[in-house]
Amino acid sequence: MFYRMLGVVTMATGGETRRARKQITVLQALDVARTQVYHFTTIVIAGMGFFTDAYDLFSISLITDLLGRIYYADGKLPEDAAVAVCSIALVGTVLGQVFFGWLGDRMGRKRIYGITLKLMVLCSLASGLSFSRKPKDAIATLCFFRFWLGVGIGGDYPLSATIMSEYANKRTRGAFIAAVFAMQGLGNLAAGTVVLATCARFKGTRAYETDPFGQADYVWRVVLMLGAVPALLTYYWRMRMPETARYTALVAKNLKQAASDMTSVLEVEIPSEGEEVEALAIQDEFGLFSTGFVRRYGRELLSTTVCWLVLDVVFYSLNLFMKDIFSDIGWFEDASSKGPIEQTYDIARTQVIIVLAGTLPGYLFTVVFVDKLGRIRIQIVGFTLMTILMLGLAGPYKFWCSSKSTRIGFAFMYALIFFFANFGPNSTTFILPAEIFPTRLRSTCHGISGAGGKIGAIVGVLWFLRCRTSIQNSLLMLAGCNLVGVIFTLALPESKGMSLEDVTGEIGQRNEELPLESPQMVDGADFIHSVDFL
Repeated sequence: MFYRMLGVVTMATGGETRRARKQITVLQALDVARTQVYHFTTIVIAGMGFFTDAYDLFSISLITDLLGRIYYADGKLPEDAAVAVCSIALVGTVLGQVFFGWLGDRMGRKRIYGITLKLMVLCSLASGLSFSRKPKDAIATLCFFRFWLGVGIGGDYPLSATIMSEYANKRTRGAFIAAVFAMQGLGNLAAGTVVLATCARFKGTRAYETDPFGQADYVWRVVLMLGAVPALLTYYWRMRMPETARYTALVAKNLKQAASDMTSVLEVEIPSEGEEVEALAIQDEFGLFSTGFVRRYGRELLSTTVCWLVLDVVFYSLNLFMKDIFSDIGWFEDASSKGPIEQTYDIARTQVIIVLAGTLPGYLFTVVFVDKLGRIRIQIVGFTLMTILMLGLAGPYKFWCSSKSTRIGFAFMYALIFFFANFGPNSTTFILPAEIFPTRLRSTCHGISGAGGKIGAIVGVLWFLRCRTSIQNSLLMLAGCNLVGVIFTLALPESKGMSLEDVTGEIGQRNEELPLESPQMVDGADFIHSVDFL
């Protein structure tokens, strides 16, 4: 009714100049396309990369204790070795996100996508192939290959997010990107499950009774090398994916190829119109970090980077040092009375419980509600509730350590933090950079934002391993990080239900007259279609 009333006013004034965006036919077809099998295929193909990423990044926290028991007389990794083992893959991830994100904008998403996958497969296999029993040799070899594994993982972040955002329709784009990222939760669960299964397989053998440390040496190698399997399974399908239509049309400026690719994907005929070259010609051409870019997107890039940075300080600290936090409250029995595999089994079991209770439900809620509630609302509420829950753990910290029942309460609240992290900023910090930057810089800006996150993860590792402070004070510091995230989220735009070109404004606008003699143009569906471009 509002549109009809506005149409009457428009006609009565004898014609009005309005601003309309010239949308390209193939991109309009993508925006309004119904959900098809190919969308779900893309989720699986891109998501298996994230499954591998999470498996490789989070499995290391489960075996660091085992490495100390195997290779060092006091049963514990030296501080320098612990820092290197826990953070070296994150250092590689920072470099991979920036470098491969930039290459994804320069050379195309598809061409780089296969390179990152090959790197992940090869380095996952090589991570377990240190044949020396000398501690320094084993740790050095492990760190070398985990660095390059991190580079491959880093490249997968911006490319997977960008590919999914550019394939999806505008109505369910957030859910699709969130579904790709939710595979991180399944990878985290798989890491714990594989460790449990591998430990159970080895600790029941006669060889373990006679040589427990020799058998434990196989466990961590098997766990790390199995990370290559899911990535390897999707390699063929990644290579068959066409380049995204948005990259082909807006960056390569090949409308015919974009229309041809999406015709085969969406199974509908998409014409490529010659006059649409006009829309391409009026795109902004400023470079990254130029004055034009800083004026248009500088605030957004700063906000996405800072939000991801403070989020990953919290998220990776709670994940990688879950063993230390739960040990501090008395959750685990004395490790000296257990064999090397039994202690690792207990750590993995705790991680699986937290993932099932908090992490996976959080991802699921994001997939269901992100296109209903919006990205910004979910991110603000997530950061806020994480702050409250962490203060609830840190304030009465001695109370949580007092008995078995209070320790269970601690674990419940710990799982709730992961629920609101994943139904909150851990998902939305991944989604937003894939939507609010222009196509020709989207992968680069996502990579920069994600690199900020992994720098935050490294800060978390150094804090827990280098700073001589209590777990209680560390939880208070993490709560403060969440508050910083709330503040910077307020500077971000909402992208729910909008075309990517509407969000970024990368296709310019033109003047267009609404003629008085054609009242049908402002009635019904035609008028609604026109207003959509305002």
